[in-house]
Amino acid sequence: MSFFDESNVAKAKEILARYPRPKSAILPLAHLAQDQNGWLSPEAMEQIADLTGTTPADVLGTCSFYTMLKRRPCGKFVVSVCTNVTCLVTGGPEVLDHLEARYASEPDVTVEEVECLAACDGAPALQVNYEFHERVSPSSAVEIVEGYRSGTRRARTVSGATVA
Repeated sequence: MSFFDESNVAKAKEILARYPRPKSAILPLAHLAQDQNGWLSPEAMEQIADLTGTTPADVLGTCSFYTMLKRRPCGKFVVSVCTNVTCLVTGGPEVLDHLEARYASEPDVTVEEVECLAACDGAPALQVNYEFHERVSPSSAVEIVEGYRSGTRRARTVSGATVA
């Protein structure tokens, strides 16, 4: 069984050819798989393991380290809210709680807590599909997300796939 579609099988072979050790291609292959389907399924990790001569556990070990690699289906919009120290004391948890409650039943929005967005000078901070937004409040965070949903704001990525 092949997870990668026909065009991505060719891309996967190109990626593998760049590395003297196939195991080194796990991360770029994971990005390719996520770009194809928006997340990394167990089947995708199994095929990556086969391609790199490793085990699915090796692939999972690599992929579980990186928060930008999603191991479950996500909405079209992934909202990452920082709750690290600076964001913690400036309202990050309140922003997270508000967004989680607001979008709990919205399948096109996935809200997640992240450790750090490296935007401490603009805390609290969040990202929508990896686009930074700083100095947010619970209400401004909803306005930001709604801007993406309505199309008045545009992210470079949608659920892991690059937007043309």
